[in-house]
Amino acid sequence: MPSSYDIPEVLDRREGPHGEVVLRRHGDRLEIIANGCFLMDTSDGRSERLLVDAALDALAGRDRPHVLIGGLGVGFSLAHAAADPRWGRITVVEREHAIVEWHRDGPLSALSAQALADPRAKIVEADLVAHVNETSDTYDALCLDIDNGPDWTVTEGNGNLYREAGLASCARVLRPGGVLAVWSAQPSPEFEETLRNAGFQRVRTEEIPVARGVPDVVHLGIRPG
Repeated sequence: MPSSYDIPEVLDRREGPHGEVVLRRHGDRLEIIANGCFLMDTSDGRSERLLVDAALDALAGRDRPHVLIGGLGVGFSLAHAAADPRWGRITVVEREHAIVEWHRDGPLSALSAQALADPRAKIVEADLVAHVNETSDTYDALCLDIDNGPDWTVTEGNGNLYREAGLASCARVLRPGGVLAVWSAQPSPEFEETLRNAGFQRVRTEEIPVARGVPDVVHLGIRPG
């Protein structure tokens, strides 16, 4: 029989414009579930940190770059970016108000309070797909982690982001030579090809080793210029 330690405890459950989002505690980790789909938890964070570091490395020493982090999640990417003084501005786009609240004064605040207090950091409550289509801001790096990958989206509308038209919107808000970094729970050769077809250069994939199973990856591409 499972012990109480093995049964997740629901800390909060919200219904929003994009469906249900749940924060739960499972043992010593916190988990975010969206529409019944597991998104992420606080158990590791290596792949989220790689997402940020790989983007910065690809910028090859650009001075005080501006990064957009797509998806606040459990806050690993934001916290890691804020801990690096090389980043200039840090903008996080998150569409779920509940997730923002969990970070500002809820259970996730322990992971992100210092980062949110950083004057370089700003939270924009918006849908990422709409944001890259509509914003007049530009960025040196886009670090996107709003789905389980290009082939496994949380909501159907997110799929447009990983097609050529959506990638063209990403390129529009990237400064010349800027980098697009996309987190995925599994490699996607098809997405690599779509990146190339959308005009991105130096397309590559970095893997995060795991004890067993398919590795998490970060897909990278550079906007020409």
